[in-house]
Amino acid sequence: MINEQTNAVHVRAFRVGHCTHPACMVLKGAGLRSLCFPSRAYLIHTRVGWVLWDTGYASHFHDATVHGVYRLYPWVTPVTFEPKDALVAQLRAHGLAPRDIHTLVLSHFHADHVAGLRDFPQARLVCSAEGWNAVRGLRGLGAVRRGFVPGLLPPDIEARLHFVEACPNVQLPAALHPFAQARDVLGTGDLLVVDLPGHAPGHLGAFVAADTGWVLLASDAAWMPEGYQQLRGPSELTFAVQHHRSAYYQTLRQLNTLHQSGQAAIWLTHESDAQPDLLGAAP
Repeated sequence: MINEQTNAVHVRAFRVGHCTHPACMVLKGAGLRSLCFPSRAYLIHTRVGWVLWDTGYASHFHDATVHGVYRLYPWVTPVTFEPKDALVAQLRAHGLAPRDIHTLVLSHFHADHVAGLRDFPQARLVCSAEGWNAVRGLRGLGAVRRGFVPGLLPPDIEARLHFVEACPNVQLPAALHPFAQARDVLGTGDLLVVDLPGHAPGHLGAFVAADTGWVLLASDAAWMPEGYQQLRGPSELTFAVQHHRSAYYQTLRQLNTLHQSGQAAIWLTHESDAQPDLLGAAP
């Protein structure tokens, strides 16, 4: 069971399936060996309730990619997922039902981040307007090229979406330089969303004011820690599907500066299982 402490902000990472890629695709010079990249969702206990950051994979992904051009997605990016891995199942094992989720924030609309949306029909959904507008009309090959599978979205998504651009703009502490501005999604200062452009339109990260210190959920701003620690980008081939090369490297430099300062832990969605999967949560 997850221990809920009054006014304490906790983050717990859940591994929700994984995909495989050659190492050199995600990090220049890393060789041809195939690597496993876990897909993670984050459960955040805040002062307004339980919040999810992304969902990872779900059985809906297989259902939505068995027909037509959408079959290309798992062919290009092989996915391993079992029903027991579903985020909704893992949360139930910890005593949480879908209705207990107050808000679900989407870092971006790639399938490995939104595949479980249909499992949380009552959650308030938050994303960037830029990200939503970039995918809302996509279908077929155009969608697959953007890593988007429209069949994963719940039918009522437009009625449930709230955009971070409408949230209050706040000043971040100087210690989090070079990040200066954020959007206060909950109105409590617990979850401060920042733009991390380059990977996908409207790609978001979030600073969480956990009780053990600041953590930045950096989503797919890099795929491996060496990316921002050593300023080593991915294969140039990835920019055929990533959004904007120069913006990607600018974000990487920002993460490097933050890393050098030591003022916040940086969590990437797909880094290896050597990453700690608990921050500030009770055992």
